[in-house]
Amino acid sequence: MDGTQVKEGEYTTTIYGMIKNQKFHEAIKILSQEAALSLLGYCYFQVQSFDTAADCYGQLTQIHPEVDEYKLYYAQSLYKAFMYPEAMKATFQIENPTYHSRVLKLQAAIRYDLSYNIALCYYSLKQYAPALKHIADIIERGIRDHPELSVGMTTEGIEVRSVGNTKVLHETALIEAFNLKAGIEHQLKNSLTDMPPRTEEGFEKLQFLLQQNPFPPETFGNLLLLYYFDLAADVLAENAHLTYKFLTSAYRKLDDMATKQTETLRKLTKQVQEARQNHDDDTVKKAVNEYDEALERSVRLMRGYIPVLMAQAKIYWDLDNYAQIFRKSVEFCNEHEVWKLNVAHVLFMQENKYKEAVGFYEPIVKKHYENILSVSAIAEEMMRKIEKEEEQVAYDDPEKKIYHLCIVNLVIGTLYCSKGNYEFGISRIMKSLEPYNKKLGTDTWFYAKRCFLSLLENMAKHMIMLLYGKNVPAVVEQPLEEEKMHPGKNTVTYEARVLKSLFLRLV
Repeated sequence: MDGTQVKEGEYTTTIYGMIKNQKFHEAIKILSQEAALSLLGYCYFQVQSFDTAADCYGQLTQIHPEVDEYKLYYAQSLYKAFMYPEAMKATFQIENPTYHSRVLKLQAAIRYDLSYNIALCYYSLKQYAPALKHIADIIERGIRDHPELSVGMTTEGIEVRSVGNTKVLHETALIEAFNLKAGIEHQLKNSLTDMPPRTEEGFEKLQFLLQQNPFPPETFGNLLLLYYFDLAADVLAENAHLTYKFLTSAYRKLDDMATKQTETLRKLTKQVQEARQNHDDDTVKKAVNEYDEALERSVRLMRGYIPVLMAQAKIYWDLDNYAQIFRKSVEFCNEHEVWKLNVAHVLFMQENKYKEAVGFYEPIVKKHYENILSVSAIAEEMMRKIEKEEEQVAYDDPEKKIYHLCIVNLVIGTLYCSKGNYEFGISRIMKSLEPYNKKLGTDTWFYAKRCFLSLLENMAKHMIMLLYGKNVPAVVEQPLEEEKMHPGKNTVTYEARVLKSLFLRLV
């Protein structure tokens, strides 16, 4: 539209016609030559040149300070240009009550975005605690100001109602806040508390993609992974012509990755050896530097090689072919702790190589002996996992009886009772039978009563003595009290026996 002349008397028609047809750039070129700041600002706003639009509306607020509509547009342009302090200041200049609700919404949006950007800055600086604080402020305001969005009101097991992609949702910055929070939790390794079960409807999109021509090559493999064992055979049978075209051997792919890593490691090892053997005074400094750089690269490569090696070894492990695992990697990884730990596991699984397994386990245990309590309790973790699985099954089928955790607690309780630790053993036995309406049965009672009978037998033989309470007073005697208590009765042991007799009478 350069050089376009607007006919006399058609100026308004031409400009509004361009705006109607969304020809904002052409309208801007004509308006720039005329005193039409309002339309110019509108066009700049529509083409997302918000800083220029803010300049136009800023001039209008100075020319016509009595028009609050220009002040509102000025504040909106500043907000869109990410100039939050200036935008907030501009909203305070609007006094017309007609725009009160719009001003409040704009101020809320400014505060949300400002908090989010501050949180984003803290996240970039890896200062997660203050970032989470600002995110929590955004979420709290969203819950308080917009209850219709149902933020934080989801109940497990109840289908979530969609609130849609509304303007209010965008203004609250809740989506950005939750995404950033998820990113922080992922960095802190706290991203998942539980893995929700997948439903069959989740496969429909991949099935749809598979039927398209062309379709993404990854679709076929991903669909098989999701179906896993149950339905993989059906998909393979229906798409036999795709099997050899889009699926590759997992071992071959891992082997190719491992080969690339080992070739680089061999080159680095050779460079390091040459640097060590070079005793020339003129090149010793260079050799040391090259050695340090090579060593650093080797460590980085080892970090990438070990996961590939472990994934490759998992294939042999699943086939019970333990002898083949780690043979190729001994040249490079014999000093790596993860490698040694997994070799120890492999030797242990072969059942006739316990002595060799101890040789690998012992240095690792000794190295971390001072921090032995920080090692994760695998048994406890497994029990928690079993408990969660049972809770899920109980939620789906409340009438079904499940004995997995019951058996685990019975075994632990029996072991402790056999060692004479009845205090903890009996507590495990009692725990195993809860809730009694689901866990108490003929078989469970058979094993539980053996521990109770063992306890009674030892008590009858006086093999278990009261270890505590003999010398602990039950009541603190007052210094000025005239009547003294019998020393044999003023003990925790005596009162415990009295309580026991009362319980026996009630039973």
